[in-house]
Amino acid sequence: MAYRETEKMRNRKAEARNRIFNCGVRCVMEGGFRSAQVTHVAQAAGVATGTLYRYFDSKEELFAEIFRSATQREVDKVAEALATEGTAVTRLEAALRQFAERALRGPTMAWSLIAEPVDPKVEAERLLYRQAYARHFEQAIREGIEEGSVPPQEARQSSTCLVGAIAESLVGPLSPAQTDAERTMSPQQQQELVESIVCFCIQGLTGTRR
Repeated sequence: MAYRETEKMRNRKAEARNRIFNCGVRCVMEGGFRSAQVTHVAQAAGVATGTLYRYFDSKEELFAEIFRSATQREVDKVAEALATEGTAVTRLEAALRQFAERALRGPTMAWSLIAEPVDPKVEAERLLYRQAYARHFEQAIREGIEEGSVPPQEARQSSTCLVGAIAESLVGPLSPAQTDAERTMSPQQQQELVESIVCFCIQGLTGTRR
């Protein structure tokens, strides 16, 4: 008789996989992908390293899934901001502010998602999610052009520039190469940084200083 996996066994496997995944997320949040060694993730999940590979074919697969999950949450937050009331420019401001503020609240994870050197499989995911951000911005820019709040321009190219500008502007503040004192900003300093980023992006988009 062929072996048939029971519902209880499937649930147990799903729980083990979720536990490994969640421990991987915590390791990345605490020290980035470089610090999230497979042995550390397995130890945190209470399993042997070999057991981890029953659920994820490789470290790269685990990290790519962590990256997808974490970045999708950030993309969703940007999409929510762009779906609020107001002109396209107002909504773009809100989305850019959301992006920057969330990054500064979780600098280690944000650095990992935006700029940390990673394996090629994770880097490929990073490119896909940059494109996802750009698609959301592109739609808002097109709506702005239609309503007259954004001057005529190549919306796709402008959206790509927005993603690049906000990501690059956060690399320095998020970088672990800084000292703790350099990386730790007061709420006022964080707010000033966020506003300067938003101002630059909107000015570049509309030609008008906000």
